[in-house]
Amino acid sequence: MITLNHFLILGALVFSIGLYGVLAKKNVIAVLMSIELMLNAINLNLVAFAKYTTPGQFAGHVFAIFIIGVAAAEIAIGLALVIAVYRDRETTNLDDFNWLKW
Repeated sequence: MITLNHFLILGALVFSIGLYGVLAKKNVIAVLMSIELMLNAINLNLVAFAKYTTPGQFAGHVFAIFIIGVAAAEIAIGLALVIAVYRDRETTNLDDFNWLKW
């Protein structure tokens, strides 16, 4: 039988993979994909908590849908910024973004 602990372990694993991608990758697109993984892990935990703690209510599902909307807006703005930076610098490597350095 699948319990809440199984979903929490899966969510923690997916979040850890996303966190590793954010900290280790040098490409902006890979970092944005890793942030999306982290948000999906949060969605998984919200829906799992909603299913196992209050089965008749949909508060966790509503929060998950809200996070999906925020993630869609975040990725749209992020990709627009990546395209703008790529047109100026012709790279998506995070090490080459040194605009704030003197």
